Order: sequence, then structure tokens, then C-alpha cells
Amino acid sequence: MRVHVTDHPLITHKLTVLRDERTPSPVFRQLTEELVTLLAYEATRSVRVSPLDITTPVAPTTGVRISEPRPIVVPILRAGLGMLEGMVKLLPTAEVGFLGMVRDEETLQPTTYAERLPADLSDRQCFVLDPMLATGGSLGAAMDFLFRRGARDVTAVCLLGTPEGVSAIEKTVEGRDVTIVLGALDDGLNEKGYIVPGLGDAGDRLYGTV
Repeated sequence: MRVHVTDHPLITHKLTVLRDERTPSPVFRQLTEELVTLLAYEATRSVRVSPLDITTPVAPTTGVRISEPRPIVVPILRAGLGMLEGMVKLLPTAEVGFLGMVRDEETLQPTTYAERLPADLSDRQCFVLDPMLATGGSLGAAMDFLFRRGARDVTAVCLLGTPEGVSAIEKTVEGRDVTIVLGALDDGLNEKGYIVPGLGDAGDRLYGTV
């Protein structure tokens, strides 16, 4: 498993504004989209491409294009939906699937309540969007779901993560081809399973239901 924590002043700046409790939902949504587009550059570093012969106005040349089967982007509902636009802006030819997961606030265990994905993901590169890698339960369950459908490799894009979450994912994926791209690696979790210092509940802040 590979973990990449980005180190870029634009990302750090935008995350600082995102974390601020005074930041309103419209600004939060816009910043989330911008951050995901920046993180997507790193997340798509290993996207598969195929050679393509073209002719420029000056001469023939060979470039590349995204290979088939196309990558699939999978936001984890509901908060991951707020990351979708930023990802497909960079990868517009990708297909989009959805996983609905909810965490039990007592046990912190995830439950899948909805899915809209191809039945067969064989040889597909999957990009999972989840703002917060906290306990790792929801993201680990989502990755396991995709691998059981036949996914070739899975890359997770998260705004924030914790050492506990990263460790939990590593145990869950058991040597499968997984990459995690984080905007920041925070200190850890509090007694309620929230990231510290974190940014609160990403879903509530995205959609104004605080």
C-alpha cells in the first residue's frame, strides 16, 4: 500500500480555510472542489494510457490517451459527493459509480445502504472519494467491495487522514494494489471517532446541516 501526503502551499492554505469553523457552506463546497482537483493530479499519476498517433499543424507525432476500460470514480455518499466535481474536472472521461455508506455512531462500523456500480469491475482502475479517513471503516469497506467486484487497483482521495485510519486500511486491503492520497495527515481521533484537529463533519459542512 502506498500513502502520499501532499506537501504544497496551495493545498495547505485551502485546507486552513476549510478547517475554520467560520467558513460558510458555499465557500466550503468551492474549496473542496478546488482541493480535490489539486489532489487528483497526484492520484492520477499512475492512470493507464495507450499510445495515440496524431498530426499537429506542423508534423505527425505520437501522444497518449486514457486506456480502456476507462477508470471509474466512486464517491462515498453523502460527503464524497461534494468531491466529485473536482475529480471529474480533471478526469472527464471516467465513469462514475456510487456507494452509500453510513457509520454507526456507537460501534463506528460502516453499513452499505446503496450502490450503483458495474457488476464486473475486472481490470478497472477505481478512484474512491471520501473527505475524511478517520477510523478507516467506511473507506476500507468500500475498497473491499470494489476488489470483490474485480477492481485491478484502488486509489483513495481524502482531504484529511489519521494514522489510525491508514493503519486500519493497510490491514483491510491485505497486500492489494492500493494508494491513498491525503491533503494532510492529522494527529489522530478523539473519543467520538472524529479527526483532531480535523474540520468537523464534512457532510454537514458541505450541505449546511450543522
